[in-house]
Amino acid sequence: MDGWNAASGDGFAALFEEDGDLVGFDGTHIKGRQEIASFHQHLSDMFLKGSRLVGKVRSVRLLTSDVAVMHAVCGTIMAGQSNLDSERNSVQTLVAFKRNGKWSLAAFQNTRATYMGRPEESQKLTEELEALL
Repeated sequence: MDGWNAASGDGFAALFEEDGDLVGFDGTHIKGRQEIASFHQHLSDMFLKGSRLVGKVRSVRLLTSDVAVMHAVCGTIMAGQSNLDSERNSVQTLVAFKRNGKWSLAAFQNTRATYMGRPEESQKLTEELEALL
């Protein structure tokens, strides 16, 4: 989130492994830290300029002492706005591992939280994220 909020592709990608994977909410699959940085910088400069991300990790499950699966949620406040755009809320799955005592991301999957036919779930997620503001 710090990299996103600083509009820094390099900052956003810094936690990824050199060969890390990112799958965006629209299905775009990016492979490699440099490609992730470039892709995110383009988004920050164009479509997400001035936006701010809020979110949290909901759970961490250690598969081994050095491999973890995390589930997180986030929302976006677009430039010039003070509230979350609930249509941009997302749920993520992250795979992290520890090498030389440092955690990094091997994979990140971002899914738009549409909750088809269940508007109450969308509202609950928005309220959960608004509590972080």
